Amino acid sequence: MAAGRDAAPRRARVLGAIGFALVAGSAAHAATQTYPAKPVRLIVSFSAGSGSDTIGRLIARGLTQALGQQVIVDNRAGAAGNIGAELAARAPADGYALLLVNMGHAANAIMYKNLGYDLRRDFAPVMQIASSPSVVVLHPSVPAKTLPEFVKLAKARPGDIAYCSGGVGTPTFVAGELFKHQAGVNLLHVPYRSGGEAITAVLAGEVSVYFAPMATALPNIRQARLRALAVTSSKRVPVLSDYPTVAEMGYPGYQAGNWYGLAAPAKTAQEVIAAIRGAALNALRTPEINKALTDLGYVVIADEPDDFAAHIQAEIDKLSRILRDIRVQ
Repeated sequence: MAAGRDAAPRRARVLGAIGFALVAGSAAHAATQTYPAKPVRLIVSFSAGSGSDTIGRLIARGLTQALGQQVIVDNRAGAAGNIGAELAARAPADGYALLLVNMGHAANAIMYKNLGYDLRRDFAPVMQIASSPSVVVLHPSVPAKTLPEFVKLAKARPGDIAYCSGGVGTPTFVAGELFKHQAGVNLLHVPYRSGGEAITAVLAGEVSVYFAPMATALPNIRQARLRALAVTSSKRVPVLSDYPTVAEMGYPGYQAGNWYGLAAPAKTAQEVIAAIRGAALNALRTPEINKALTDLGYVVIADEPDDFAAHIQAEIDKLSRILRDIRVQ
């Protein structure tokens, strides 16, 4: 009799749990069906004026048109992109907070031992949007017109010529350190809190050289405020076709730059991920957005979430080897 009396409450609890799960599942399904029902926040973990900010604002504009809801860029710069990334990792997994991921986040996964987030565990990749090389630029006061002339100058003044970056671990830092390693030059590294501060510093002549993101370098090159020497891609870039690659100038295998993508907090519903990716595809197909990206030297990628996840893992593996070889921690 005791067993019979115990069975009824157990059945009630089981049925209650099943009912709760069905209700919760129906609510979650309904939420994905109406996504987005309010503005979406795109967290850009670098400052206004940086390469990430430039592409972030272009994509936000395209997503706003495609989603029918305002996509607001939220700049959360600091700690080489870690402040914004941690904020995004802790956001609700409902599709209303996204992160603009870039190569710097992959480098941070190697360089920082006690991050408050894990790039692979805490995020659901949506799409790699585009890639972009950097440009080796000098302040006009530097007496070098070509990359070989700059290397000769740097070797004659070891430790005296400074290059800037947006912070240790950022793509501009990796590009500079890799060049130092391959060219055998001793450049003084001056880290700034953001890419915006770094480009301002080289424009002001506070430092001599910057391995600048293409998007921020181009306007200043065209207005002769900076002198371009070479691009960091493996092939020449159409928007700067007259400028050689670093590899062409005697450093075979040299390649650096950045890539950008969208990620949502882990456990975001697949239906929401698909909606975001579909909107991003529509944005990238818009002639205005596509042309703006191309004119700034970006190469549009637009891959699948699984492909982007594999790319992030491959980049972490590659950067681990590079940073080990140049002895950076």
